[in-house]
Amino acid sequence: MPLLATTPVDKMNGPYPRRWWALLVLCLSLLIVVMANTSLIVAAPDMTADLGLSSSDLQWVIDGYTVPYAALMLVLGAIGDKYSRRGALIAGLVIFAGGSVMGSLVEETGLVIAARAVMGVGAAVVMPATLSLLVAVFSRGERARAITAWTATSGLAIAVGPLVAGWLLEDHAWGSTFLVNVPIAVLAVVGALALVPPSRAAGMGRIDYVGGLLSIVSVGSLVYASIEGPHFGWGAGPVAAAVVAAVGLVAFVAWELRHPHPMLDVRRFLQRPFSGSMLAVLFFFFGTYGAIYYATQFLQFVLGFGALETGVRLLPLAGAVFVGAAVTGRLTPKLGVKAMVGSGMAIGTVGVFLLVLIDQGSTYADFLAPMLLLGLAIGLSVSPATDTIMGTFPESELGVGGGANDTALELGGSLGIAVLGSLLGTAYRDELGSLVGDRLPAAALDTAQDSVGGGLAVAHRLATDPAAGPEQAQALTDAVGRAFAHGVSTTSLVGGIIMAAGTLIVLAVLPGRSRHAAGNGPEAEPAPAAPEPEHGDTAR
Repeated sequence: MPLLATTPVDKMNGPYPRRWWALLVLCLSLLIVVMANTSLIVAAPDMTADLGLSSSDLQWVIDGYTVPYAALMLVLGAIGDKYSRRGALIAGLVIFAGGSVMGSLVEETGLVIAARAVMGVGAAVVMPATLSLLVAVFSRGERARAITAWTATSGLAIAVGPLVAGWLLEDHAWGSTFLVNVPIAVLAVVGALALVPPSRAAGMGRIDYVGGLLSIVSVGSLVYASIEGPHFGWGAGPVAAAVVAAVGLVAFVAWELRHPHPMLDVRRFLQRPFSGSMLAVLFFFFGTYGAIYYATQFLQFVLGFGALETGVRLLPLAGAVFVGAAVTGRLTPKLGVKAMVGSGMAIGTVGVFLLVLIDQGSTYADFLAPMLLLGLAIGLSVSPATDTIMGTFPESELGVGGGANDTALELGGSLGIAVLGSLLGTAYRDELGSLVGDRLPAAALDTAQDSVGGGLAVAHRLATDPAAGPEQAQALTDAVGRAFAHGVSTTSLVGGIIMAAGTLIVLAVLPGRSRHAAGNGPEAEPAPAAPEPEHGDTAR
């Protein structure tokens, strides 16, 4: 057997023998791009202290990754389809590793944000390439199992990211959380060359770069507005970005409807399996990413767990993802996509609503059930939704399909963190003001209301101030914990309502099993120009 995979998928006479090893490489590549988001959650306190980050700075250190990641996936997925899906995967890993090296070496806030943006560009190449290569390599009969493994990897990364970052932060500076990506990326590149076969779309025409540019402008502006507006006020910048996003979306739809070979055929949204699954991914990650984001903050700031301790306490979530993935792999063929996606979203909604019960006296045990339910929900619903989305795209558009799925995922997650995070900040600020507003100087109160970390920093200063002392410091610490718990409870109520509404919308849009199986989705091929033959019998 050759050391390198050189035979293109379209030249194979049967299933690729090393396809499950190839899946391992694709999952490893996916793992590090998702970990890059989740690991920063536990590294944020060290970065804030070392770099002197303001609330705005920290937000953009996190979201400097998100904006290019969400905005570029559709276009870069199409480029991978046309030229080389494996080449796109390798190029993305190299860019991602380069940004990671940069992030580990720089010591200025602006340069850290720039490094995160470079990593986001690399992730935008890697993410759709992993999904398009998976669909290209696996036949229809095995594809659902492969996508289930891909989905479970995403859930695993949610817990593994904080765990690995926490372990590194025990003995190393925050730059190590960037640098750890490099050897994993190198391993993935070697694995891609040895185990992932070349693949590209057969007979693909010219890329619709105008549509691609409009999608970048629309999604990028929407993500920027959703981050900047809720957190820092709807000034001229966020309002202008929101207007650009709206105009860009209208222009994108109009252009795609008239273009003979559109970047993304928007008529596909008239197919209920596709539109319902896209909405499911969007709503689901809106609620779950937001909930995990502020639950992790509570574990660190209020309960006082270190980075490694926090990562360990997220492991049950990863275990629940694998349980859900195993269940959905068995039940989706029997019950259908609508039943599994709806069940998963309903369970996730219950998990978010349980966080309404959080108060100042809550312990880790109060977070365990919500974490388990959110993990189970990810495992149950995301895989069949992703399989449905990818099943509506012909072979020539697998990268675009992966980009569409991943854009919905990342857009939902970024909106969830931005919107729910903003609600959390507002509720925390108002509650803290009512508790201690008349007992702190204006400057100290302003710092304490900026974030839970700022509140604890003010309390620490009060403990060493002869004019205040330990008793006043402890009173402020208690007030910060109570205010943040109030924020978590209030935000979870809103998040749960949005998740519940999203679940009802998705259930209304997704067709029932009999109609779905009749012509749309994983149970049967959609209706492209020509039906997709069994793997290995046609050019890919």
